[in-house]
Amino acid sequence: MKVSSNANQLLTQILSGEVWPPLADRHGYRVDPDGRAFFLPGMGGVTLGVHVGDPATGYAGDHVEPGLSVRHRETSANYALQYLTCIGNRVEIASGPAKGAAGFVIGQHAYVLVDMSGEEMSQVTTGDQVSVIAQGQGMHLEGHPDIVVKNTSPALLAAMPGGTIADGRLEIHVSAVIPAEAVGAGAGMASEYANTDLMGAYAGLGEDLSLGLEGLRVGDVVALDDQDHRFGRGYREGWTTIGIISTATCMLYGHGPGPSSIMSGPSSAFHVVLDDAANLKFFNLDQPRGRS
Repeated sequence: MKVSSNANQLLTQILSGEVWPPLADRHGYRVDPDGRAFFLPGMGGVTLGVHVGDPATGYAGDHVEPGLSVRHRETSANYALQYLTCIGNRVEIASGPAKGAAGFVIGQHAYVLVDMSGEEMSQVTTGDQVSVIAQGQGMHLEGHPDIVVKNTSPALLAAMPGGTIADGRLEIHVSAVIPAEAVGAGAGMASEYANTDLMGAYAGLGEDLSLGLEGLRVGDVVALDDQDHRFGRGYREGWTTIGIISTATCMLYGHGPGPSSIMSGPSSAFHVVLDDAANLKFFNLDQPRGRS
């Protein structure tokens, strides 16, 4: 992205975590929007076969977390991992058969979510230690004082198309524009933590539940209408939040594939361009940038 930032002032910290196992309780079942019981995999562990660029709907799963689900076993350290990790940060496997392999952060949910090559991912298992090279929180964009940036690594910012245009707005390329009525679970939470589930992407559950979001992909950059995620998450008419889809299929009502927030400000500060290539799959996130 052709925009000036304070990337050279940002600190880099090495954070630790581990691949967390899927969790359940003795009740097991949940219900879909029409009250039908289901029992499906989704959160935690290592989820194979779902990568950036792949569909975010259509799986036999619930709250599907692509790739590795990472957290720290100590509560305070886990909050730090969630808050300080940014999309595009490099993640290195520090133990187990895949030691030395690397991937990158695609967003936050109940865990920090990490994508990597399928061949290397198949060698990772729960309990494996990881190191996150965290960099990005504290970023601001020069010339765009009304836009708050969060969860964005310098590598992600550099890789995104767009930038400052002649009239002073920030051009952002997105694969979809999300109506405010689609915003579900996650509203009211800190926007550095987890993500915002989108309703209306319930593939196969009937047209009356559709908001035309079944075509979302993991890693899509999206614009959320009338959403202010600067200091939490909430509805504000005339504001726009930019996010990246980090989770996939959800069957629980009020939930769905969800974006992690990366920018938020008045809609007048953005020039939104629809672009099917606005997806992490097409961004080069291999090289760290900024102070390291």
